[in-house]
Amino acid sequence: MKSKLSTGGLVYSTEAGRMCPTCRQPVAQCVCKQATVVPAGDGMVRVSRETKGRGGKAVTLVKGVAMEAQDLAALGKQLKAACGSGGTVKDGVIEIQGDHVEKVMAALQARGHTVKRAGG
Repeated sequence: MKSKLSTGGLVYSTEAGRMCPTCRQPVAQCVCKQATVVPAGDGMVRVSRETKGRGGKAVTLVKGVAMEAQDLAALGKQLKAACGSGGTVKDGVIEIQGDHVEKVMAALQARGHTVKRAGG
């Protein structure tokens, strides 16, 4: 039995795309602005290489960038263009396909970030 406090309901609409579960408006016109929380970091951007769960393919991960979601997506796009490969931004982490740790670190340092290599 569902409770009255359940946030279930419309999640996606073919007319408007993703819907906010709280105010039930399209995400672009969300009145509650639920997802505008910027993660508080220590000011250090960590760049690492990972292959776990990816069929042996290497992926460069960029963590700890304290930016809004749209700014983070723009930075991800710039880094992907600098490396000449694809990628995505998920949960505040920029993923770039391939082993591009050195290129990404150089690009981030040129933009004024404090960068540290994480992992092996």
